[in-house]
Amino acid sequence: MGELRGFLAYERAEEPKEKVEERVKNYKEFTKELDTDELKRQGGRCMDCGIPFCHSGCPVGNLIPDFNDAIYRNEWQKALKILQATNNFPEFTGRLCPAPCESACVLGIIEPPVSIEMIEKYIVERGFKEGWIQPDPPEHRTGKKVAVIGSGPAGLAAAQQLNRAGHSVTVFERDAKIGGLLRYGIPDFKMEKKVIDRRLEIMKAEGIEFETNVEVGKNYTVKKLEKFDAVVLCGGATKRRDLPIPGSDAEGVVQAMEFLKHNNEVVDGLHEREERLSAKGKNVIVIGGGDTGSDCVGTSNREGAKSVTNFEILPVPPKDRTAENPWPYWPFTLKTTSSHEEGVNRNWSIQTKEFVKDENGNLKGLKTVEIEWIRRPGQRPEIKEIEGSEKEWPCELVLLSLGFTGPEKTLSEQLGLELDPRTNIKGGSNYQTNVRNIFVAGDMRRGQSLIVWAISEGREAAHHVDKFLMGSSKLPVKGPGDLPSA
Repeated sequence: MGELRGFLAYERAEEPKEKVEERVKNYKEFTKELDTDELKRQGGRCMDCGIPFCHSGCPVGNLIPDFNDAIYRNEWQKALKILQATNNFPEFTGRLCPAPCESACVLGIIEPPVSIEMIEKYIVERGFKEGWIQPDPPEHRTGKKVAVIGSGPAGLAAAQQLNRAGHSVTVFERDAKIGGLLRYGIPDFKMEKKVIDRRLEIMKAEGIEFETNVEVGKNYTVKKLEKFDAVVLCGGATKRRDLPIPGSDAEGVVQAMEFLKHNNEVVDGLHEREERLSAKGKNVIVIGGGDTGSDCVGTSNREGAKSVTNFEILPVPPKDRTAENPWPYWPFTLKTTSSHEEGVNRNWSIQTKEFVKDENGNLKGLKTVEIEWIRRPGQRPEIKEIEGSEKEWPCELVLLSLGFTGPEKTLSEQLGLELDPRTNIKGGSNYQTNVRNIFVAGDMRRGQSLIVWAISEGREAAHHVDKFLMGSSKLPVKGPGDLPSA
C-alpha cells in the first residue's frame, strides 16, 4: 500500500495559493495546481495502517487507502473508479469538505495527516480533463417515477442513484438554478459554479429532469405529487436562527445566507448589487465563527469592506487536541481559514447585547460585553458577563451567521409528516416518513450538517426508496442492512 515508509520520507503538501492581495480582487478559485510527481508522493504517505480509521471518519465510506495507493502507482483511472464507487460528487467534497477523514487518519497521531481531500479533488479533476467521466444512463427503465424535492447535495445524490436504478427522476428546485446551498451558499472563491454546471450536464444526459422556480407546497401543489410512485424530501434545514435583542430590526442587520446568496447571484450576473446587502465601504461585523461566518469574511473583503470583524460567543479553541477531545474524533481546535488570512479582527467570548440605530433606523453600531463560561460537572455551562467589559463598536452592516434551527414547515404540514424532537422531519433507519411513499434525507432529516453527510444521506435514502419500489435494491449502502437513524 503506497510507498514503504513513505510517510517518513515525505512531508504533507498543500496546494499553493495566490497572494492575498491578488485573490481578493475577484471571486475565482485561487489554488494553484501541484504536479503529478508531488501528488504521487502524497499518495505514498498513506501508511498501510492495520485499521484505516479514515474509513470511520468518512460519512460516504470512501475507500481512501485504495485510491491513495492507485495515485502512488500513477493509476489515475483506477483511482477514479474507486472514488466514484462511494462518492457521486468528489468535485464538491474535494473542495468543500472539512475532511473528517483526515482528522481520523492514523498518521495524524504523530505527523500531519495524509492530504486526502486534496488527492480526491485531483482524481476527479483528472477524470474530467481526460474525458473519463461521461454520462452513464441506465440500460432499462422500471416505469416508476420519483420526485426529489430540493437540489442540494442530498437531492442530487438521491436523484443520480435512483436514476441509475432505472427510475424516472424529476428534481424540483424553488430557486432559479439547480444546486441549493452549493450554488447559493458557497462563494465562488471556494467553488466556481461551473463545477456544478459541468456535473448537471452529465446528469441531464443520463435522463434526470430538473424543474426550477418550482416550490412544492406553494406554486406547485402537493396534490400533484400523487402522480409519483415515491417522493424524496431533500429541502435542507433552512430556518435561520435570529438574534432577538434590542435593535434587531435595524436596517443593516442581515442574515448571512441572504448576504451570500445575493452576492453569488451578482457574481453570476443575475442582477446588480443592492446597497443594503453590500459591504463596500462599510464596517462589517460577522456574528458567528463557523464556516458560513468565514465565507462572509472572505466575501466582505472582496466587496471592499472598510473593516471586517468577527464575533464568537465561545472561548478561543485550543491549538492542539485536549485530553477530552482525543484522536480519532473531530478536533475542536482553532481553525484559520483562507478567508481569515485575508483580513479579519477575530474576537472570542463576546456577546452582542444591542444593535444601535440612528434617527432613520439605520444600523450605526452595536454594544457587546465580554463573557466567561462557568462549567460545573454534570451541569450545562453558564455564561457570566465580565463587569466593566462593555464596549460599543461602529458598524453599518452586521451579518448573522448563527446556524439553522431545522427545515421549514410548509411541506411537513401539508403532507402530514411527523417531526422528531429537534423539529426535523422524522425519517427512520430506512429514511421513510410516516407517509409510506415519502422519504426524507439530508439536513431535512438530520439537521444542519456537512455536504459530505448530505451526499451520504442521499445515497442511503435512494437505496431504501429503490427497495420500497422494487422489493429489493442493488444500490449500495455503507454497511450491511438498515443503518441506524442519524
